[in-house]
Amino acid sequence: MALDALPAEFIGTLTASTHEVERPVVSRGPFGTKVVATVTGGTFVGPKINASLLPGVAAGDWVTLLGDGGFSLDVRLSFRTDDGADIYVTYTGFAKPNGDGTSSIRTAPRFETGDERYAWLNGLFCVAIGATNDEGVVYEVYAI
Repeated sequence: MALDALPAEFIGTLTASTHEVERPVVSRGPFGTKVVATVTGGTFVGPKINASLLPGVAAGDWVTLLGDGGFSLDVRLSFRTDDGADIYVTYTGFAKPNGDGTSSIRTAPRFETGDERYAWLNGLFCVAIGATNDEGVVYEVYAI
């Protein structure tokens, strides 16, 4: 059975600030050039969630630079909702340059929590469409 379009539900907008801290670069390693981008702040806000990154909690993006000017992502974040639930988020993805100093990004976030109020996140398969900006990144996250 072919689908004309994938059913998708908007889950929220994820933002992450990454430009406030120096980024170590490991150049020309055996698996490419790596850049470590520390995530210093961010939010995840949607119809059923309002969460922020906690100051001082480890969060980052381990970027691999690609030969075509793009990059691949390996991200780990921990959010706390406004009502006290902790949610762990991981995602991989890729970015392609837009030609204006920004990049378009596609990822597949995975959510984990032990809080029953947000257990609905645990079973989702999500995709995110986003872009870099002057502060870091912004994604629109959808469950499919």
